[in-house]
Amino acid sequence: DCAVLIVAAGTGEFEAGISKNGQTREHALLAFTLGVKQLIVGVNKMDSTEPPYSESRFEEIKKEVSSYIKKIGYNPAAVAFVPIS
Repeated sequence: DCAVLIVAAGTGEFEAGISKNGQTREHALLAFTLGVKQLIVGVNKMDSTEPPYSESRFEEIKKEVSSYIKKIGYNPAAVAFVPIS
């Protein structure tokens, strides 16, 4: 089984999703709890970053999400992060 976790890259949107009670955290945890071993993270709305398609914003999001998914049991090195728009 594989899950695709979509996170918004827009300023404020990502922060809301990754916050303590955010949906990004909840959905990643649910996927792991349901036995989904493979995860792909789509970083959506890359066109709404400042500047548009910001590599530094993508790397910041990748770092934050990797840190969280490692805590719940995923191996971040085995998770694909894909910038999309």
